[in-house]
Amino acid sequence: MATLGLIGSGNIGGTLARLAVDAGLDVVLSNSRDPQTLSGLVAELGPRARAATPAEAAGAGDWVVVTVPLKAVPQVPHAPLVGKTVIDTGNYYPERDGRIPQLDTGELTESELLQRHLTDAHVVKAFNNIFFRHLAVLARPAGAPDRSALPVAGDDAAAKNAVTALLDTLGYDTVDVGPLAEGRRFQPGTPAYGTPYLKDPHARLWEDPGSPAGLAELRRALDAV
Repeated sequence: MATLGLIGSGNIGGTLARLAVDAGLDVVLSNSRDPQTLSGLVAELGPRARAATPAEAAGAGDWVVVTVPLKAVPQVPHAPLVGKTVIDTGNYYPERDGRIPQLDTGELTESELLQRHLTDAHVVKAFNNIFFRHLAVLARPAGAPDRSALPVAGDDAAAKNAVTALLDTLGYDTVDVGPLAEGRRFQPGTPAYGTPYLKDPHARLWEDPGSPAGLAELRRALDAV
């Protein structure tokens, strides 16, 4: 059985864990504290889930999701991720992360910073442009007329194919935006960030119930950058 490893088990990580368990995957969750702090979430998720250290979650995952603030990227374990597909859900928020000149100038994207840290892994950016509550409720079976799409970016074609397969399993179609640098097209402040999945495009993310956004709608938002 395929396993999703999670380094970070907050809003996005917990949501992905629930979607994965519902789709029949095993999940290994971790955070920056003791695995016992995740006992409640593990009990809620059931027998397919277990808690571990970040290194153990990295080693166990067929895909490994890194969903941590930028300041925690240096603590992401390197050795167990060599050769693995790593999904980066991160975004750069200067008010939280502090100013990072390479990101402010556009020299690099947040995911490229993670790739520099994980030099021997294959980083794919995904799940960063959708509010976690919308991610939870918009999953649909393959072929459903109201299935939503999510963008991915990455430098390794095989890794992107692996992430596309995961998204399909979790209930989403995929738009391949290109190399990792093109992740800037769906980062905060762009038309593809959050807005396509709003029922009311003028609503606040946390107040809106969410609405499906298919391939065509997402591509229009991405092309508007």
